[in-house]
Amino acid sequence: MTRPVTIALDAMGGDHGPSVVIPGAAITLERRPDTKFVIFGNEAEVMPLLDAHPQLKAVTTFHHTEVSVKMDDKPSQALRYGRYKSSMWRAIDATKTGEADVTISAGNTGALMAMSKFCLKSMPQVDRPAIACLWPTVRGESVVLDVGATIGADAQHLVDLAVMGAAMARVVFDIDRPSVGLLNVGVEEIKGVEAVKEAGRILRESALPHLDYHGFVEGDDLGKGTVDVVVTEGFTGNIALKTAEGTAKQIGEYLRAAMGRSLMSKIGYLLARGAFAALKDKMDPRKVNGGVFLGLEGIVIKSHGGTDAVGFASATELGYEMARENLMAKVREMVAATARPSAIPASPQQVASGE
Repeated sequence: MTRPVTIALDAMGGDHGPSVVIPGAAITLERRPDTKFVIFGNEAEVMPLLDAHPQLKAVTTFHHTEVSVKMDDKPSQALRYGRYKSSMWRAIDATKTGEADVTISAGNTGALMAMSKFCLKSMPQVDRPAIACLWPTVRGESVVLDVGATIGADAQHLVDLAVMGAAMARVVFDIDRPSVGLLNVGVEEIKGVEAVKEAGRILRESALPHLDYHGFVEGDDLGKGTVDVVVTEGFTGNIALKTAEGTAKQIGEYLRAAMGRSLMSKIGYLLARGAFAALKDKMDPRKVNGGVFLGLEGIVIKSHGGTDAVGFASATELGYEMARENLMAKVREMVAATARPSAIPASPQQVASGE
């Protein structure tokens, strides 16, 4: 893509609405000057903020909407009253019609997924979409999915997740064959539930051209950065994500308490404040904000609802990269090259049992 990237924004999504979305878009424009925006929201709330950012306003098309999806709305409820009218739906539809290349929202996750599936539809061969996020590690970053789109998974869905996650890793990390691991309770092939073991067999035997299957990985491998892509189903993935976020906050509180405990601790902090600043920057969740909805006929990014302008800009810039590097084409290419169940060779155990 050589033309400007156009990003559709749901200005009313999240805990803070336009007061975060508009400044976040302004930060993105500073860093990515070849960006244009299509913004949907309430005119009375959005326009004063746009007026305060004239450079952003100059590259923005604004559409007034009367309806906004609330953070506590049920997905079915949001679909009923918000379809065709809400800022969330209109932003998604802008990607469907080609007015925008990618949609960003900090709104209700369930409603955003429901509307995205209804409006954009799933890719052929992909039964259920997933949410993929960037996960900070001691080696850099990994792609982790699914972190909450769907609960439970059979073997083929886990294979689909591996393929889509690898496609995202190719875009983000600029590597041709990302390493992929299946999250499990052990690295031995005999461990885990049947769906995970079967998915491992399929990935080993398929020898996909743009994916290097590593095998099973455990929970501590998430932080180690053992593989480029970690695959799990949405229930486990969401718990892992929230646990990591909570642990980061816990460590931060421990450090603050320890540094203020005595005079020597305060002196030690002053001497090492550069190191502590680097640690704080490394652990800043705003820098990896943004979950990519994979498996849809269009790119949608979910920002954390409680983030600030810096965090929203991270999600917006992630969307920019996904569009600029043509994520959709890479996902389609890799999904099309993946054998479906009827084409996957049976294991010796399945042959012996007559399956």
